[in-house]
Amino acid sequence: MTLVPYQGNLLSQTREWTNLHDEELRRRAVQAAGEKDAAALVSLTTAYLAHQGQSGVLSSPRTVEAYALAVRQFVEYAREQALNLLRPGRHDAQNYVGAMLAGGRKPAGVQLKVAGAGCLYRALRWAGATEADPFRDVRVPKDRTPGIVKRPPYSEDDIGDVVEQADVQAKFLLFLTAHAGLRISEALALEWADIDEGARRLHVRSGKGRKGRVVAMSSSLGRATRAYRAAFGPGGPEHGSGRRTTPPERVFRYATPVTARYHIEKAFKAAGVPFRGFHPGRKYAGTKLLRQIKDFGRVAAHLGHESVDTTRKGYAQLAADDLKEDLSGW
Repeated sequence: MTLVPYQGNLLSQTREWTNLHDEELRRRAVQAAGEKDAAALVSLTTAYLAHQGQSGVLSSPRTVEAYALAVRQFVEYAREQALNLLRPGRHDAQNYVGAMLAGGRKPAGVQLKVAGAGCLYRALRWAGATEADPFRDVRVPKDRTPGIVKRPPYSEDDIGDVVEQADVQAKFLLFLTAHAGLRISEALALEWADIDEGARRLHVRSGKGRKGRVVAMSSSLGRATRAYRAAFGPGGPEHGSGRRTTPPERVFRYATPVTARYHIEKAFKAAGVPFRGFHPGRKYAGTKLLRQIKDFGRVAAHLGHESVDTTRKGYAQLAADDLKEDLSGW
């Protein structure tokens, strides 16, 4: 059985499976697992997320995408190793973890793949296809290296060099991540109504965990906003031109992080700065703010962290290094 890859919203995907009678739901899930049909198993997992997941139909597109990739990769591994998905062996899940680590994947990445594979099995149990729960007791070693060390922020020179090479849209996006500290998903979800240039603030409505927040705009971001609005905002010469793939109320024409990455990576390449993703820009924002105000609580609010502990853990090494520098001057 091969299902057409899902293209609709999460509610539609839920109905595709939940409209089935229990026995037909079980039969299709069993068949998909038996045939190791990755497309069908991704579809089933997505339906489970929408119907039984913690956020239900409000699950973020990024979560759905990450779990879908994890399911496809696990199914490919199961096919290569001739594993029985419905009756997995006692050591199959831990062997999968070992294979990823031996292949050079970092523990944090492995943990995400385990979460996706575990969700697949929750979906199979939900469908009545199996009682197996092979990832329940797997162990993934912790990486003790602080995140700020493993994935350091861009430097002041990096940001300055890229800004000089970026076009008006890429520059605006760079300031949103590196000054406002927005996640790429938050930046791409912005609508023109969310930007209050008079009060110099942004209203983030699609934060992680569906939590909104208000973010102050720096002077540089304010200038970049005015330049971008003049060209691409409502009434601007570029607002309705070309083939637009996002609604007109959306600020960016970039429909996905992949598209945004393609465009902004060109500015990094022209500046001779290695592009390491959008998150180091967000870390730049957190690092700069923490050094200015030395207040983990305010940094947590600015970045939209779940708790101050998240911020303290992520930037503890930075705070310790700054303290050493301060003491060295005594």
